Order: sequence, then structure tokens, then C-alpha cells
Amino acid sequence: MDRRTYLKTAGVTASAGLVAGCSGSTDGDGTPDRTYGTLATSVTDVPGDIGDFDSCVVTIAGIWVTPAGSEGTETGEGSEAATEAASATDDDGRRYIEFEEPQTADLVQLQGSNTQSLGETELETGTYQSLQLDVTGVEGTLDGGEEASVETPGNAPLKFNAEFEIRAEERTHFVADFTPVERGNGSYLVRPVASGTTVLYGDAEYTATDAGGTVSTESN
Repeated sequence: MDRRTYLKTAGVTASAGLVAGCSGSTDGDGTPDRTYGTLATSVTDVPGDIGDFDSCVVTIAGIWVTPAGSEGTETGEGSEAATEAASATDDDGRRYIEFEEPQTADLVQLQGSNTQSLGETELETGTYQSLQLDVTGVEGTLDGGEEASVETPGNAPLKFNAEFEIRAEERTHFVADFTPVERGNGSYLVRPVASGTTVLYGDAEYTATDAGGTVSTESN
């Protein structure tokens, strides 16, 4: 998969002219500039009820990140509400990063160690307590060819309560794991899978063995 850069931000500094992983300097009054690292976000799918599907295509418009110690701002609907929330969020709250273009991922193709990149962006260094995916649509086709009803819980963002760090001049790879689960009435909910969500640092590569639990893996 080609890696697409998402650079349109609110509450997070990122631009096409920045180099990922810049370290801080000082401005004219001697105040240190903020330092940045790189956040790469990918998605994967551990077995849930994905075996029922011929395809399950999820559209993701952006992500939220919440700094540690922040209560954040919960937003329950779509990217329009997300953008409005982001414009009012200060550095102490949840921050929204809108992708330059919405990204799509077919969960049927993301089994085992397969992942799909959503892109990379610069993010201020520090500890973050969670990441959320702004899912704006899910289209599912069952193995028999029938259209499936698939939603996110409460039509809200998918939240992954996995702490991660952004380190100066280093890459953090957040692999968000989620899967469709049958409700019992023929419809499905896409749910986060905490046991498969993975955080990797540096040049560490994601493998199937990482999917056994939420981990923080250092590069060699």
C-alpha cells in the first residue's frame, strides 16, 4: 500500500515543508521551540466475525489524539463535528488531525500480520493516553453476496486506550486493531480490539506475534 501523508491539522502543527522528527531550537526571546516526532498510524484486523464477509470497507477521515492527563473532548458524530471540535480545542485537550483525503481499508485483507498505513504526521513530543479513528462509513458485503449492515458503536469514533509516546526525531507506529462483531440480529458492529492494538518505536516492524496483546516494542 502507498503511504499517504495526512497534513491538514487542527491543534497539531504539521505542514508539507516540515521534516519529520525535528528537534527543538530557540526563538528570539530564548524560549525553546516545541519538539516533534513522527506518528505513523496503521489498521489491522484480528479474527472476529470477519469470516462472514467477502469485503468490509471502512472509511476513515482522520484521527484524534489525547495527551496524557487530559480529559479530552468527546465527539459522537462524523468529521464535520470533529472539525468544529478541533478548532475549539487547546493544547490541553483532545486534538484532531484530518487526513488530506479520506482513507479506506478492507478489513478482509488485513488478517494476521497484514496492516494498512493511514499515513504519517509530525506530532508534538510527549505521552498520549489514547487514539481515536474518525470512521465516517462502513460498507460490508457478506460471503454469500448479501449487503451487510455494519456500524460503529453509537456511530461514534473508535477509541483505542493504548498509551503511546512521541519522541523527538523518532517514529512511533500505532497499529489500531478492530473487527466486525455480529450483534445477533444479522447486523454487525465494528469494535476496537485492545488485545491486538500495538505500539512500535523506531524501526521495529509489526509481525503477527505482536497481535497477541497491547505492546510497546523498542527497535533494536
